[in-house]
Amino acid sequence: MDSIIVRGGRRLNGTVNTSGSKNAALPILFASLLADGEHRFDNVPYLRDIESTQALLHSLGAQSHRDGDTLVVNVSPPEAHVADYEMVRKMRAGILCLGPLLARYGEARVSLPGGCAIGSRPIDLHIETMRRLGAEISSEGGYVIARAQRLVGDRILFEKVTVGGTENALMAASIASGTTVIENAAKEPEVVDLANYLIAMGARIEGAGTSVITVEGVDELRPATHSIVPDRIEAGTLLIAGAITGGTVTVGQCVPEHLQSLVEKMRDAGFRIDVGDSTITVQATDSWRSVDIATAPYPGFPTDLQAQFMALMTQARGTAVVTEHIFENRFMHVQELVRLGADITPMTQVAVVRGKRNQLGAAPVMATDLRASASLVLAGLVASGETEVSRIYHLDRGYEHLEEKLASLGADIKRVAA
Repeated sequence: MDSIIVRGGRRLNGTVNTSGSKNAALPILFASLLADGEHRFDNVPYLRDIESTQALLHSLGAQSHRDGDTLVVNVSPPEAHVADYEMVRKMRAGILCLGPLLARYGEARVSLPGGCAIGSRPIDLHIETMRRLGAEISSEGGYVIARAQRLVGDRILFEKVTVGGTENALMAASIASGTTVIENAAKEPEVVDLANYLIAMGARIEGAGTSVITVEGVDELRPATHSIVPDRIEAGTLLIAGAITGGTVTVGQCVPEHLQSLVEKMRDAGFRIDVGDSTITVQATDSWRSVDIATAPYPGFPTDLQAQFMALMTQARGTAVVTEHIFENRFMHVQELVRLGADITPMTQVAVVRGKRNQLGAAPVMATDLRASASLVLAGLVASGETEVSRIYHLDRGYEHLEEKLASLGADIKRVAA
């Protein structure tokens, strides 16, 4: 099992570009199931979750190949409409084939999903969405079984904001009969990117990026070409890397608007932030300090940046309170940060971080999930000595060559094969 070795103490400086968004690419790749033929996607990152999605698409009759950061998916009708456990268990996003398969073929058998162990993340809202659209749902042997002659548009009101639920609803409603109104919809940029691809395929969608989305079903969709939106979580992680080391880092090929909540918090903490059309530059000052954060659905502070920001707060002057509203088990990185010398007291949804410059010292640590792995790498950048981060297969699910990007900014970091 590979690990990453980080020797702390180097100030990061320079410019680094953001890759395409994992969280946008995955639902868009599953949307290809809605239309036979050749779909072409640009700015697709090289990630383990992308490879797992390709494998799942292949099991459903599609073929795919890469040309640099362009991924071409050629869709054909599958022999069976089954998303197998061996495919879906590797990533949470596997449930996103439920809507396309059910809407297109009238049936779907999808294994309950896997992914990071950061909370229960139930799929109840996905199932209820398909029921609202007219499907009969049952379960058997760890699989969700859905059937419908043709889905029929309806009003879908989510009890709580759900990104994946909104995405499944969008895909299924695109070729359902009649009009679907999705209320309390997720506003994330990744949802908007999916809607934009569906529109390019011929879907009729209005309101993406707001809390109410209207979908007028069409009889069929067609393949299209699309460029995946830049990864705001990777961009935020790289900005925090520059900040935690006291350096000056410019992150390019990003969408600054997507990181407004992080930028505001970093400015509140005392960092200088300069925003361009597609760049953000962070410059550390001598007087930056602790600030509180509370995660929330977009445009609030992203739960996927909570662990990284907590690592930053271990170096701040003062005490920060971190509140996690999205997932009930997303403080598993705390015990590993404490192994490095961080002064953190966690509760179920709140953690108190008592910051102090240069308080971290190297130790072997273990990644527990995707974003936790990034937080440990960031902590290693400022820990005295050599920090080894193991189980980095989590990191490879969502970051494209993170160690190489950090090294290009001056980090002493390397990957070590098992």
